[in-house]
Amino acid sequence: MSGRYDDVILSYYDTILYQADVDLLSGPHWLNDAIISFYLEYLEKEKYSGTNILLISPAVTQCLKASPLAELSIFLDPLQTLEKDFIFMPLNDCEDLRSPGGTHWSLLVYSKPENTFYHLDSSNESNDRQARSLSFKLSGYLKLNKSYYFKSLDSLQQDNMYDCGIYMLCNIENLAEYVLRNKRIEGAKLIKRSNVVTKRFFISELINSLAQR
Repeated sequence: MSGRYDDVILSYYDTILYQADVDLLSGPHWLNDAIISFYLEYLEKEKYSGTNILLISPAVTQCLKASPLAELSIFLDPLQTLEKDFIFMPLNDCEDLRSPGGTHWSLLVYSKPENTFYHLDSSNESNDRQARSLSFKLSGYLKLNKSYYFKSLDSLQQDNMYDCGIYMLCNIENLAEYVLRNKRIEGAKLIKRSNVVTKRFFISELINSLAQR
């Protein structure tokens, strides 16, 4: 890849994208934290501002995995987490909890109206253990007294080793639009494969457009 990490392409609120980040969108590459954080921040600012949806960044999700229950409030209180009905978390399989990374992305969502953690994984529940562990920890912060449900939702399955991040972002947007209309997650339909196919190009064009403002 030709991109470098001293070539800033876009500064968008709390996210800085370099050429090396943007290059990940143009080929068969795994999406990193920077691209995912950017798109979640875009959704938060441009589409879901003022709603009861909370989109948590990959970096904060990793901190939640690494921190004891007593410290979760450090990360979640500033986000007004307890006031939100739907909490979306990009989850990866990184075992080194001191740093971001990993090889697979999936989506964990908490629905307050349904008192349920939902996990959507585009690779046969590869992240099931991480999803259940984080759900259990978050149930303590949310004061659910361990009385909650955990459910694996059907997800469109990827047919390669690198598009998990794209599937995860498509699942986020699909569910977010659904809960805004229906106030629940149960009953949401699968994403369309055509949306997955075009998502890399859409995000790349979005970055170009914002960079030209």
